[in-house]
Amino acid sequence: MNVVKMLASAALVSSLAAPALAQDVKRHPIPNSDFPILTAVEVPAGKTTVYLSGTVPAVRDKSADASSTAAYGTMEQQTESVMAQIKNQLEGMGMSVGDIIKMQAFLVAPDNGKVDFAGFMTGYSKFFGTKEQPNLPVRSAMVVNALVNPGWLVELEVTAVRP
Repeated sequence: MNVVKMLASAALVSSLAAPALAQDVKRHPIPNSDFPILTAVEVPAGKTTVYLSGTVPAVRDKSADASSTAAYGTMEQQTESVMAQIKNQLEGMGMSVGDIIKMQAFLVAPDNGKVDFAGFMTGYSKFFGTKEQPNLPVRSAMVVNALVNPGWLVELEVTAVRP
């Protein structure tokens, strides 16, 4: 095998091992803050923007009432479930969580109590701002009275840029 073919093969294997991120997207962090969101994102002309529909948690406990939080878990567990589904959907499209530039989070405070924002952030932080995946999105988080299923505590809607 000649050198050109070997380099081409190595590049192909490398590109399959780790998805390419939209590196030319300009991300603006919050000055003097380690909070894992951005203040702004700039997407250069010619990039493809991908909008994912709102994603809700998967059932964790099939023996629980499907309209109860027991079926879907805590805020942290639900956030992880939703993000895992988003991750899988993006990977199926040749993208990754690192390509997400915008997120809207709809969070429910069960029984009109306080929203478990700390639980949401714990689940969220497993996917953003990590050593393995340092890219952050801009984000809005809204507390809503309810989602379509009373057992859901979180629904996430994201926008990504194709690398």
